[in-house]
Amino acid sequence: MNTAEQTRLEEAREGKVDWKKWGPYLSERQWGTVREDYSENGDAWNFFTHDHARSRAYRWGEDGLAGISDDKQRLCFALALWNGNDPILKERLFGLTNSEGNHGEDVKEYYFYLDSTPTHSYMKFLYKYPHAAFPYADLVQTNGRRTREEMEYELLDTGVFKDDRYFDVFVEYAKGGADDILVKITAINRGPDAADLHVLPTLWFRNDWSAWIADSNRAARKPNLRQTNALSGVSAASVAHPVIGEFVLSCEGDVPLLFTENETNHDRLFPGQENESAHVKDGINDCIVHGRQEAVNPGRQGTKVAAHYKATVGAGQTEVIRVRLSSAASNQASEPFGKSFDEVFAARLREADDFYASVTPPSVGEDAANVMRQALAGMLWSKQFFFFDGDNWLDEHHSNPLHHGYRKARNSEWFHMLNQDIISMPDKWEYPWYAAWDLAFHALPLSIVDADFAKHQMDLMLRNSYLHPNGQMPAYEWNFSDVNPPVHAFATLFLHRSEQAQRGKPDLDFLRSTFNKLLLNFTWWVNRKDRFGKNVFEGGFLGLDNIGVFDRSAPLPTGGHLEQADGTAWMALFSQNMLELAIELAAHEPVYESMVFKFVEHFYFIAAAMNHSGPEGMWDEEDGFYYDILRRPDGGATRLKVRSLVGLLPLCATTVIEKSQREQIPNAMAYVQERLRRMPELESTMHPTGAGHFGVAERGILALVNPERLRRILTRVLDENEFLGPHGIRSISKFHERNPYVLHVDGQEYRVDYLPAESNTGMFGGNSNWRGPVWMPVNALIIRALQNFYLYYGDNFKIECPTGSGRLMNLFEVSKEVSDRLVRTFTRDDRGRRPVYGGSEKFQTDPHWRDYILFYEYFHGDNGAGLGASHQTGWTGLVAKLIELYGVLNPERALAMGKKAAFEKAGAR
Repeated sequence: MNTAEQTRLEEAREGKVDWKKWGPYLSERQWGTVREDYSENGDAWNFFTHDHARSRAYRWGEDGLAGISDDKQRLCFALALWNGNDPILKERLFGLTNSEGNHGEDVKEYYFYLDSTPTHSYMKFLYKYPHAAFPYADLVQTNGRRTREEMEYELLDTGVFKDDRYFDVFVEYAKGGADDILVKITAINRGPDAADLHVLPTLWFRNDWSAWIADSNRAARKPNLRQTNALSGVSAASVAHPVIGEFVLSCEGDVPLLFTENETNHDRLFPGQENESAHVKDGINDCIVHGRQEAVNPGRQGTKVAAHYKATVGAGQTEVIRVRLSSAASNQASEPFGKSFDEVFAARLREADDFYASVTPPSVGEDAANVMRQALAGMLWSKQFFFFDGDNWLDEHHSNPLHHGYRKARNSEWFHMLNQDIISMPDKWEYPWYAAWDLAFHALPLSIVDADFAKHQMDLMLRNSYLHPNGQMPAYEWNFSDVNPPVHAFATLFLHRSEQAQRGKPDLDFLRSTFNKLLLNFTWWVNRKDRFGKNVFEGGFLGLDNIGVFDRSAPLPTGGHLEQADGTAWMALFSQNMLELAIELAAHEPVYESMVFKFVEHFYFIAAAMNHSGPEGMWDEEDGFYYDILRRPDGGATRLKVRSLVGLLPLCATTVIEKSQREQIPNAMAYVQERLRRMPELESTMHPTGAGHFGVAERGILALVNPERLRRILTRVLDENEFLGPHGIRSISKFHERNPYVLHVDGQEYRVDYLPAESNTGMFGGNSNWRGPVWMPVNALIIRALQNFYLYYGDNFKIECPTGSGRLMNLFEVSKEVSDRLVRTFTRDDRGRRPVYGGSEKFQTDPHWRDYILFYEYFHGDNGAGLGASHQTGWTGLVAKLIELYGVLNPERALAMGKKAAFEKAGAR
């Protein structure tokens, strides 16, 4: 039986009700982005700063605190706060730029995504706001004095939360209908004394009307907000927009409404340039903070409005503010705060509980269920409207190759792009732009709650307005031409199987369309990243930032080129995923059977090249490990002997082929057998398969590593003195803590040490570290590989786990051990502490902090403490999928059902 939220999802899918029209689609940082950068030198961080943001109209998007918007970000709503001490309104989150932070950019605020349903019928957000003046200068100056070897200076370190002198500000949304959004703001004073608080629910239009906007993107006419008559005890503003129509913003109480324009204050920022109007973007800020009444429009109209609530909140006391945004046609504006307001909130929260109970396995404990729900809530809050018109943007930068006066600049070759969609962001403050390979991993946990949105994300990256005409997938806005690992076929296959299990039938249109576009991308890889046609691939940094000896996206100091173990392994996995997709399609359309043979053949060729024996091959027989190969200009070759995830990725190129799959493609199987008869050397170094080598239930296997290499690699992976940390598999072996890898080139030392926490170099901005910490996505791929090997071997392959412990485990048990270690990063241990919060006593012990979970970008290799971006729920949200997976899956079920076991549900809470 469907829950109410599942019914809404179906109505949205079928186009009956647009339940997803409104959602948390605002960015949390539009300033400092590439899209807003019009500098001569491409210095995005310093061209449009946090200080500018309150006064300067954005060109390509909007940001706000706990905000929402419509799905094209035309009309935006968010919260502003003032404690009477800050120098500015708190309208957006503050953080350090890349050059200000001792480990790169970093948000310096405490906020939490507590809840959300997939249609955003109910959402909850928490922001912790100090009573004292926010320490903007202290954070910048103190972090600026610290080195890369030192800890970051955090907001708690400033003392601004001493004696709990802060407000917990909860913002909740509930939908009474698709165009009827109820808002409840609850401010709780956690301090020992009364404190003043100004709360300003703010509504505004994204500026798409100013003269400086290109004709192709400029609105036909300017929208308007205006004070309107309302019932006694209610203040209201009417909303008129030429596209989204008419709405009413209703605010409980007789509160003043302050109006201004969302237009740049040139007088403040660019003296000598005239303002477009008398009232500008920072007018409400100047009215509240500086008492300048003339800064807001006495005519009570404009394109930005805030209701001004003032309260003195006693110690431990609560202040509640209620607001409602409704379409004029919904008739809710007449009695916006009657009994139904609280009834709608109660119903939506109850329905959210029902929905999460339906997707959480009954075996999952209360604490893990809380982690799972907050992880999924964070992913749903991390949706953002992303707007980028490549033709227009490049034209404005005089960098459009289609136009006169062209000069090559950032992203010049992507003039075809037109992105204007809701996209899952890695982190809406630190990374408020999509990243292609992140997005593939986002799709896995998103499929738990909204398979349609997850599929939509995969589809977007393959649309003509994203995918380059040459077949390359855009990486991210800093350089769309960078190369990310090709994992979209993996995610597509996962979503296909998940949907087939949930709905009982495949979406063949999605499968066919995605497969055909992925063919273009695969061809781009073969033509562009296999330099000499040897089936050995490059790719540059491939998302692993500083993992290599050198910056892998820059020219090598030695000259020559790298043959990358990870690039080649990614292409082996890509081949496996594509052949499985082709098998699925061939079951319905036999014409795709020839594609199965194509990708089997690609895999065999790649396996033969990667497993080439001898001193110039990637496999090192002495070490039992795969390494990158440095090919020098003189023809010589050197293995770069860093034990890292690069050498573990060949393990991930592993796929079991069920007997039923083989039976669907008899012609392709015949072609494969004939190919191997004529070229037996193709399977000499990979894992044996085929007749005489079938595993449990006559399963075949495609794997780069043979049984001997599998055992040797796993012995290192499961060694706690190498890769296996207490909270997952480390990105570099702990072996390098005492044995750094050092290479000298022309008198310069290049060095890789085991660094379990933050990076000690500025490579790739210095804001991430792949030289020791635990990263969730690659751990997830290793778990997938272990499960595939288990489906093949069953109990016929066991290994010590941990290495040297004397405990033998089958590979299902090993996969669960790795998963459990990852999950335990977030759950309370036997002392009630969460490893993710490390030594922060506030987060570990305070009842108003300890159960609010942050999903960091990566985790300390030795203790699990969260590092990097603090709200990268994106791929760290994979923890929700792991909790769900091992809540339903056991080894007996896996062997009996095969691959389907990971997707079939086994009841709910």
